[in-house]
Order: sequence, then C-alpha cells, then structure tokens
Amino acid sequence: MNSRRFKQVDVFAFEALKGNPLAVVLEGLGLSDAQMQDFARWTNLSETTFLLPPTDPEADYRLRIFTPGGELPFAGHPTLGSCHAWLEAGGVPKASGQVVQQCGVGLVTIRQDGPRLAFAAPPVVSAEVEPSLLEAVAQGLGLTVADVLAARWLPLGPKWLCLRLASAGKVLSLEPDHGALSALGVDIGVVGFHPEGSEALYEVRAFTPLVGVVEDPVTGSLNAALAHWLAADGLVPTSYVAAQGTRLGRAGRVYITRDGETLWVGGASRTCIDGRLSL
Repeated sequence: MNSRRFKQVDVFAFEALKGNPLAVVLEGLGLSDAQMQDFARWTNLSETTFLLPPTDPEADYRLRIFTPGGELPFAGHPTLGSCHAWLEAGGVPKASGQVVQQCGVGLVTIRQDGPRLAFAAPPVVSAEVEPSLLEAVAQGLGLTVADVLAARWLPLGPKWLCLRLASAGKVLSLEPDHGALSALGVDIGVVGFHPEGSEALYEVRAFTPLVGVVEDPVTGSLNAALAHWLAADGLVPTSYVAAQGTRLGRAGRVYITRDGETLWVGGASRTCIDGRLSL
C-alpha cells in the first residue's frame, strides 16, 4: 500500500462548498482498475479521477474517470477539477495558455478563462427519444408528456436523455420518483429558462441513477450537451451562464461561450482537501 497525493476539489462555484465535489488522486500509476473502482465507490462522490502519465505525445496528462457505478470516457466537472489539481500540484503544460487532457474520448483542450478553467466540449450527435420511454421518464419526474417542450438523446460522456420544460420554476419544482427513474436505467437532464434579466439564462437538474448518485449537483457534460442542443435550435446567445444545484443548496454556475466552431464550458474550482492517502 502506497501513500499517494490526493486532493478534493469543489467545482463550478466561487463560494466554498457550493459546487460539485471531486476526488482527485494525483498519482494513479500502479493502481488496478479494481482499486480505482473500489476507491470511487468508497468516496461515494459522483466522480473520482486518477491522473496518469499520457500515452499520447500531445497530451499533458491522462485522466481516468470513475463513478460509484463504473468508468466514464469523459465528464465535465472531473475535467476542470482534475486540471485545477494538476496545475496546483506543479503541472506545467507543453503549450503556454492551454492544457491538453487525454481521456476516453481522446484529447480535450482546457484553457484559462479569467479566474476559471474552461474545456472545449466534444461534439454531440443527438437522436430522437422513443415515445414510450419519454412517457415513462415524464411520469417518473411527476410530469405528463404535454409538459415536455422538447426531448433528445444527447450522448456526451454519459448518454443523457434531456428534456426542456416551460420554465426554470418548473424544473426547480420537480419531485422525482427516484425508484421509478432508477428502474428505467437512464441518466436524465432537465432544463428550463429563467425569466429575462435573471443572472442565469436557464436552470439545469441532473438525475443520474446510472452514476449511482440520485441527483448530481453540477454537471459539466450535461451542460455541454444542452448548450450544443439549444444552440442548434437557436435558443441561446454565444455567451451566457447556466445555474445548477439550486434545489440541493448549491450555487453552481457554468459559463458557456461559443467561439467560432468551439463550445467552451467553464467554471471555478477550489481545493478543499489537500493531503495524502494510503491506496
């Protein structure tokens, strides 16, 4: 058993303990898949990451991302939080002003965005949702199909089944039947727009039974997927802020910017625990 550097990082919030926590093992080399999964299950966070030497010469580091239920090829808050931890621990990127992460989806570019980090979101190919599944999901959320303005499959890391509702208030009022949603075996994202002039453009909630977490506080991959979808439908400007975690007492803020063909998804990170663990 070795002593390894470890950080716990709060992602997507400027205020302490108001974002989404992430466990980061900075020295993942030598751990087996089973050890990584066991540790992720033990932390019981939505994601736990392991930093490793890259195998691609263009990458600065390699990242493996585990939930309590399994490994993900990509996720947003682990990308930002792990990059923050890597830089804070003395990581020096190959190219000035950007970090290149190697993970299950390939190479992901991360840039400094003022006081925040932002990742270049991978593309997403949307698909229609089967009517019978949509009806079952709506029922599990306490809705009718008529309450759903639009629905799409948006695979980006997790395979998100996303619903757009009439308002942020409708999103915040949801009282899901988590047992029913878990039985469906899908991860669900819900979005609704705030009134004009609000700080955030829209409100997001993520119900993640496949991850092993009832509701994820702030979700980078979901926000990236939603930003792609809503932009394609002409519903959002090129730069805005999304809110998530409100019903959980969090203050998650996700900063979305479209720069040409690139969608940047950013947020603040801060280290809450910095030490060592035996693993």
